[in-house]
Amino acid sequence: MAFLLFAGLVTQLAYLQISNGESFAAEVNRTGTTTVAGSVPRGEIYDAKGRIMVDNKAEAAITYTKNVSTPAEQMYTVANRLANYVTVDASSLRERDIQDYWLANPKNTKRVNKQLTKKQRKFKDNKLYKVQLKVAKTIKISLTPAQKQAAAIYKIMNGATQLSTVNIKDQKVTQKEIAVVSEHLTSLPGVNLGTNWEREYPNGKSMNTVIGRVSSEKSGLPSESLMSYLELGYARNDRVGTSYLEKQYETALRGSKSQTEVTLSSTNQIAKQVEKYNGKKGSNITLTIDSKFQAKVESIVKTQFNKALSNGNAALSDGAYAVVMNPNTGAVLSMVGFKHNFKTGKLDEDSLGVINRSFVMGSAVKPGMVLGALQDGVITRTNNTQSEDPIYLKGTKVKSSDYPVGTYSSMTAQHAIEVSSNIYMMRLVMKEAGVSGNDYIPKQRMRMNSDVFEKVRGYFNQFGLGLKTGIDMPGEVAPTAGKKLNEYGVLNTGAALSIGFGNYDPYTLIEMGQYVSTIANGGYRMQPYLVQSISQSNSDGSTQVESTTEPNVLSKIGNSNADVNFVKQGMWLVGHGTDAWATAKVLGNLNPGVAAKTGTAQSVAHVNPEDTSSAPVDTLNISLVAMAPAKNPQITVAVVMPNVSLSSHGYTKDMTHDIIQAYYDMYHVKKVSGYSSTQQTMP
Repeated sequence: MAFLLFAGLVTQLAYLQISNGESFAAEVNRTGTTTVAGSVPRGEIYDAKGRIMVDNKAEAAITYTKNVSTPAEQMYTVANRLANYVTVDASSLRERDIQDYWLANPKNTKRVNKQLTKKQRKFKDNKLYKVQLKVAKTIKISLTPAQKQAAAIYKIMNGATQLSTVNIKDQKVTQKEIAVVSEHLTSLPGVNLGTNWEREYPNGKSMNTVIGRVSSEKSGLPSESLMSYLELGYARNDRVGTSYLEKQYETALRGSKSQTEVTLSSTNQIAKQVEKYNGKKGSNITLTIDSKFQAKVESIVKTQFNKALSNGNAALSDGAYAVVMNPNTGAVLSMVGFKHNFKTGKLDEDSLGVINRSFVMGSAVKPGMVLGALQDGVITRTNNTQSEDPIYLKGTKVKSSDYPVGTYSSMTAQHAIEVSSNIYMMRLVMKEAGVSGNDYIPKQRMRMNSDVFEKVRGYFNQFGLGLKTGIDMPGEVAPTAGKKLNEYGVLNTGAALSIGFGNYDPYTLIEMGQYVSTIANGGYRMQPYLVQSISQSNSDGSTQVESTTEPNVLSKIGNSNADVNFVKQGMWLVGHGTDAWATAKVLGNLNPGVAAKTGTAQSVAHVNPEDTSSAPVDTLNISLVAMAPAKNPQITVAVVMPNVSLSSHGYTKDMTHDIIQAYYDMYHVKKVSGYSSTQQTMP
């Protein structure tokens, strides 16, 4: 019987050898192909004049490409050898990393396996490793400094996916390390010399918060959006823009990875590599901002804040912010912000605050209030005179203007803008709210239509106040309007009145920039943007423009050109009026002349700004919006300095004056012959 079985086995083997020998040989020599992607340099960022703002700094790197099914023992050996040639940072090693490295040593694995049951030893792959790791945790593992270096290298190797390349060391690689590793590459399978890049900022920290950041290879893809990136073909250790412009324009800046076809042998070793596509460097983006003008505006803003600080007017102030725009296109020409660091007493760069910090801006919104009233029909350009009697609500302080009660008996709309009459704007709100006859009895009652908030805010919305502007970067905050009802659930009439002169709802400075630009260009709400174009640098040094941002009109206000010019005339008088209460005569000496509106809003800070439970202190938010030149505006300016002392009003005026003068000087804006600072009519 045994003989028969043996004879049958021999016969079957002969059949297989004769009939299927070729197919078995082919299987032994079988190869497979796969495609490996390689990284390319990220696109640069330039200013409006072609000056580089964000560059790539190339640095030498020592890399490791993980093969298919690379055993831990091989990585352990390579890590130990490589640790003799390079120095890496081992400070971030965790206990688990040390255990992984220790278990990669076959001697240690054998030691651990002796403590496993027969059943456990039969476990496969991850299941077996889990029980081995459990035993390793009970063993006190002590590594020498050299072994810790090797463990740090092993950690990087072990974390790489199959056929992916990672950097073992990509910063401060010495020439000696490059030379020694190069000499020993044959004994370091998978290790190679490569190039790494880091973002470099020739202009220093200017606009860094707006430009944003790029992740490191170590941090890789952001965990909160990991799956979406992986679906787009990213590797886990790929570098991506993690914030603001770097993130918003990630698709353009990242470029196209190189493609290498890798042929694997039947033992899953790399048999052949052929580059199919050498990749395409990321596209460059050009900003609307001139870095020299940006630097000038930064200097002006910082100077005015420091002046306020040294005068004792800004000890509790949050900082200072400014934005300059082209009102005809929406292009942002300068975006500056400095946040007051109360711990250090210094100013931290915070250009991003222009879009993500909101403040009650005060009277700068009054031109919009007048234009809304003209739309509503409660006043006309020829019939707009109102009483200057202050408003008395029950149980509250008198609601009046900055100048003494009784200074004026009545007021026109343009005069109200010139001297910044709060009373005039409150009476416009009353008219829009349907207040008439017995609806208002001083110190007794004020009855308004319940839709007054929606109506007034609706007009402001047409200019962009109370709405996101749509600027081309993430992080713009959604405006938060004040409450309609008071603590008793009744319509808050006092707050409704305050909206009219800008003392209730908060706005971001980019909203203020969009708002004044809408007035400046005749009524078109333009979408602000920071990126002018996207282009690709060709190998011959030429540039190919891939896309250009076109001005985008979001909406048109419901006013006629005559209405807009009527309000501009009032804004002209702010700097050129002869009334002693005109609010910004310092702007009158700018030639060509400008139209503007100042703003002051009541605010509250704390004795200790970092402790909201500390004693409250009354402060002011001071702001200003302007268009220059007034006749055919090339720029608009919006500035704010929150929480200054009650005695300080001039800093934003000087700030705006100097910004406009800097623009005139830098871009050679011609002076108007025969110009007068007291010229009453806007040219």
